[in-house]
Amino acid sequence: MRGERREKWGDVATYILAVLIAAFFLTPLLWLLSLALRSRQEVFLGAARFIPKRPTLANFAQVLSDPTFLVYLWNGLKLSALGGLGCLAVAAPAAYAFSRFWFAGRSALMMAILAFQMVSPLVILVPLYRYMSDLGLLNSHFGVIMVYIAVGIPMCTWLLKSAIDAIPRELEEAAAIDGCSRFGIFWRITLPLITPGIASAFILIMILNWSQFLIPFLLLNKDPQLPISVAIFNFAGTSNASTTQVLAAACLVAVVPAIIAFVALQRMVVGALTAGAVKG
Repeated sequence: MRGERREKWGDVATYILAVLIAAFFLTPLLWLLSLALRSRQEVFLGAARFIPKRPTLANFAQVLSDPTFLVYLWNGLKLSALGGLGCLAVAAPAAYAFSRFWFAGRSALMMAILAFQMVSPLVILVPLYRYMSDLGLLNSHFGVIMVYIAVGIPMCTWLLKSAIDAIPRELEEAAAIDGCSRFGIFWRITLPLITPGIASAFILIMILNWSQFLIPFLLLNKDPQLPISVAIFNFAGTSNASTTQVLAAACLVAVVPAIIAFVALQRMVVGALTAGAVKG
């Protein structure tokens, strides 16, 4: 009985802690939503009021009707998606090699890839700018996509390796006996079986790319090329976003897609993160 009580109290404490953490992170978003639903008069007359007296969607309509803002959204989506696809194209063969082949320095190389993921972008900003300048890739979406791919490869490689580790080797051995080549096994057997892991990795990398600020801020200077993560600051200085409530609406439009994608697909993402953690 005591053990059951302790377990119940442990569950209660876990839920309370989860609620507190959620409230800590959701409070700024709720205040942003409160500002976005207010009129200009209510912003200045009732700044401390959390629930607007007369909610309005006019601010969101103003933001979404601005063609410049829509261009920013499209740039962010394009850079995030192409960066995610490029990352998968490089990380999938690498993950297969790490999972199925044994070679000297394999473990050390895997740890080196993981260590690269821990490097802060701030550390490489100056050399990255000079390197991309020498290559003539400043103010180029191609250059930003290449950097997105390089930054996302470590995490994507580890996620896909865990998914491949969970596939029985006997399936590949049977295909090899039937005369399938190593690349054929990878393309026809392994990739279809890890489709959920590929989808999860792509979603996670896309969300990370969507929230990137330093890389596009450093490499892109022309306004029509900016993704939403950077352009929101420029948008704040335009006549269309000269008021607090319009800027709050713009920030929500920029943030909400990533939140919705993560919440809707959280099981798939968590499954990719924990794949291979338990065997047997």
